[in-house]
This record gives sequence, structure tokens and C-alpha cells, in this order.
Amino acid sequence: MSARKTDIAIVGGGLAGSLAAAMLGRAGLDCVLIDPHEAYPDDFRCEKLDGSQLEIMQKTGLAEAIARAATPDRTCWVARLGRVVEKRPGDQLGIFYGPLVNTIRGEIPRRVPFIRAKAQAVAARAERQLVTLAGGGQINARLVVLANGLSVSLRDSLALTREIVSPCHSVTVGFTIKPRGQSAFAFSALTYYAERPADRAALVTFFPIGAGMRANLFVYRQSDDPLLRRMRKEPQSALFELMPNLRPILGDFAVEDKVQIRPIDLYVTRGHRQAGVVLVGDAFATSCPAAGTGARKVLTDVERLCNLHIPRWIATPGMDEAKIAAFYDDPVKQACDTFSANKALRLKAMSLDDTFSGALRRRSKFVLQAARGALRRRPQVAETLPAVQLPVEASA
Repeated sequence: MSARKTDIAIVGGGLAGSLAAAMLGRAGLDCVLIDPHEAYPDDFRCEKLDGSQLEIMQKTGLAEAIARAATPDRTCWVARLGRVVEKRPGDQLGIFYGPLVNTIRGEIPRRVPFIRAKAQAVAARAERQLVTLAGGGQINARLVVLANGLSVSLRDSLALTREIVSPCHSVTVGFTIKPRGQSAFAFSALTYYAERPADRAALVTFFPIGAGMRANLFVYRQSDDPLLRRMRKEPQSALFELMPNLRPILGDFAVEDKVQIRPIDLYVTRGHRQAGVVLVGDAFATSCPAAGTGARKVLTDVERLCNLHIPRWIATPGMDEAKIAAFYDDPVKQACDTFSANKALRLKAMSLDDTFSGALRRRSKFVLQAARGALRRRPQVAETLPAVQLPVEASA
């Protein structure tokens, strides 16, 4: 059986892969998208995009389609220790990961073939690459874009290794709530910071998706921690036990769906600098959901790759390692990767630091947010404040 030929084979149809297929297809480049799911299934991953991420999305040409499918937050309250210190203009869009990916897939031109299959192996060379599909069939491509997320299925065939930078770095807990005893919550969105370092938590965010209010709690615990077991069974009492001063702001609530829990290891991939294959998103390195940089990192990867590097690579013969290195050495990508990693480590360190200096840093941030909130309440200066300027951790 002869292999199907194309210029670019995109392996993995999540956010990174589907976005790459949409961008390259719209640019008229010859590519195929390979993924086992005809419609992307529900998955507990990115559930909102902030202002900085939407700015990058504008460069992909898909921001308007995403905005139509998502829910804006309008105004976001920022609070700590039971006190609302800032009410900033909203700049975030809430959307579940499955609908986000499927919205992007809806923007892929029909001329881009979708191959419903699982890639079983990749043989990389300086000229042409061979993707072997489970169940039979092969794709012969000049370039393979590896966008298969956390999957390790192709690691051995490409001699890739993963270096764990921080095992079980954080755990994200997600659920949808509705108010009890009132028709609606007092806020349209809320970010509430952990109260004590001993709680081993960063923050909880509440934001709208459709008619519901979504909660994302970020903690620094092991996946078998008793708190997480209580969150599964009694999320309201567990949340208020963790953050007792949250109750007056949030009020009583009921959970409308199954509590989802996702631990995350921070890792980077090694052996990635090789001919014919380029890794994007989580296939290359993970980010911490608590830091809120995951979507930014994925979008930056794909935007730089598809708008700048792939058009240059395709325009000249070959696909050697020197070409591929230009993407990994891209200063915009490197700056984004560094920012994402540093923010993840900095947020965890500040959240868990029980020393006097740690308390002082948290207090200073609290005072800064309160000052910003006071300025926003003054009509004569509120109009001059940037609409999307956020505290660093409040964008998580």
C-alpha cells in the first residue's frame, strides 16, 4: 500500500493541532490532520481565555469564531480574606475545552483532509517523514507537527524523553455551581486567593460558561490528599473549610455536575531537536493551570510556527534539524516558555511561603490590588485605566 503524500502532517487534534490545521489550511498550505476523534470529546483542560491570550488569538484569525462560542465575564471581583479589593473590567471568555476545540475545527477549510486514526509511529528524516497509523495506512510528509498533548505513544519511535521538572506540581478541581437562596451570584466573575500558606492552595476562580457558573480551584497537594477526596463528595463544605472567609462573598451553592480533578506534572521534552518533526504545546512542555499560562503557551507556539516558520520551511527544499531549530530558538516562543515556567514556580513558592518575607509579599500584593480597586472607584481616573491590565496571579 502506497503512503498518502502531503507537505504537513499534524498529529493530534486538540487545541494546538486543530488550530494549526485551521491556520495552515487557510493559508493554502498542503496539510492533513490526524486524530482518533471525529468530534473532540469532553476534557477537563483550558476553560477560559484571558485578554493576553485573546490578543494572540487575533493573530491566528480565529478570535471572532471563538468569541461567538464563548461567554464574556463582564466584570471580575478580586478578593482575599473575605474582602473584595478590586472590581476590574472583564477581559475573559469562558468556554469548555471540547467546544473550544470543536469551534476551531469548524474553521478548518474543507480542503484539509481529516484522518480519523491514531498515529502509531513516526520515522523522521531530513527530507520526508513517515507516519504509520494504527490499523494500517501511512502518511508521507515533509514535516510532522506533533501536537498530541500529554500522550507518550510516539515518544519511543522518535527517541524523545521527558524530564519531570516538578512532579504533581499542582492539582486543579473543577465543577459547576448554582446559587442557593438567591436568583444569581452577586458577581459575574470572582478570583479569590488562598487564606493561609498551610492550606497549600493558590486560588479559586468563578466565571460564567453559558448559563452556568464554573469554579476552578488550584491547590498544591498530592492526588490522594484527603481534601481532594472531600471535594469529590462534599465540595461546598470542603471549599469553605479551606477558605472560610469566602462564604460571605460567594454564599451557599449547589454543585450541578461531577467534580473533576486533574493533577499536573511540569515536564519538558528532550531530544526534540531533530529533522522533520516539531513539537508544540503540551507535547513539548507542560504549564501550571494555577498560573493561567497554558493557553498562552499553546497559542504562542502555534501562532509563531504557522505564521512565520512553516511558510519559510516549505519554501525551500529539505527539512533538516537546522530548520526545525529556528522554531525552538524563536525569541518570542522562548520568552513565553520562560514566563510560563517562572510564573508557575513563583506562584507556588509565594502561596506556600510561611516566612515573614512571604507574608510581606502577599500583603504587598493585597495592598496593591486594594489601591487599584480604589482608583477604579474614582470616576475621574477610572476612564484612564487600561481595560485589561491585571495583577500577575489574578489572570490565572
